[in-house]
Amino acid sequence: MNPMPALYLSHGAPPLVDDARWTSELARWADRLPRPRAILIVSAHWESAPLVLGATDPGVPLTYDFRGFPERYYQARYPAPAAPGLAAEVEALMPAGEQVARMPRRGLDHGAYVPLLVMYPEADVPVLQMSLPTLDPERLLALGRRLRPLREAGVLIVGSGFTTHGLPFLADPRPDAAAPGWSREFDAWTAEALARGAVDELAAFGDRAPGMPYAHPTAEHFAPMFVTLGAATDPSTPPEQVVDGFWMGLAKRSFQVA
Repeated sequence: MNPMPALYLSHGAPPLVDDARWTSELARWADRLPRPRAILIVSAHWESAPLVLGATDPGVPLTYDFRGFPERYYQARYPAPAAPGLAAEVEALMPAGEQVARMPRRGLDHGAYVPLLVMYPEADVPVLQMSLPTLDPERLLALGRRLRPLREAGVLIVGSGFTTHGLPFLADPRPDAAAPGWSREFDAWTAEALARGAVDELAAFGDRAPGMPYAHPTAEHFAPMFVTLGAATDPSTPPEQVVDGFWMGLAKRSFQVA
C-alpha cells in the first residue's frame, strides 16, 4: 500500500462552510485521496509546548475559539471518533526523554474541524489534534520527519493554517474582496518556491518573502506548512498545489506532498 499523502491547507474561518467554491474544492480534494485510517492534524490555533495531544476521550465537544460570529456557527458539531491509539503512536515516535503531554478533553478547534466538516462530513474517521509546539521552521520540519512513518500506517497528516493571514491590514473584509498587493506577492512567491521544492527558502520566509510582515504579522498560520513538508518522503520534491485563489483577500493556497 502506498503511504498516505500529507496536506497543508488554508482552513478559513467558520463561514468557510458557506463558500460554495471553496467547499467544492476541498470536497473534490478529499474524494480523490485514499481513505485514511486516522487523521493527525496540527492547527494554527493551538500553540503549546511541549507537544500536547488532545481529544483522546470520546464525545469531547468542539473548541469554539472565535467570537463575534452568528450563533449558528457555535452550534456546529463534528463527532469524529477519538484516536487514543494514534496518540500512543505519536508518543512512540518522539525522541527519548522528550516530553509529550495529553489533554484528552481538549476538543478540536476551528482550524481542525472547519475543513474536516467539508472534507469528511460523515465524521467517521478518527481524528487526533496535536499542538503547534514551536514556530521555528527547522524544528517543525524535524517534527514532520519524525511523524513521517505514520503515513505508511494509513494516517493522513494535515497542517492547517493560511498561506497569508494579515487580518489587521485588510481594508475590505468581504469574502470576494480583491487581494491586496502584499497578499498576492507573498502567495506568488510561495507558489514559485513550492514549485522548485525550495524548502530552505520557505523556511526563511520572514526575511526573504515579499509582502512581509503584512502577509504574516505573526507566524502561526504559516508554521503548520513545515510539519507537512517535513513529513514528505522527499521534501525537495515539489508538492502538488491543489487549491489557490483568495478569500477575504487572503491566499488560500493548499497542497499535498507524497
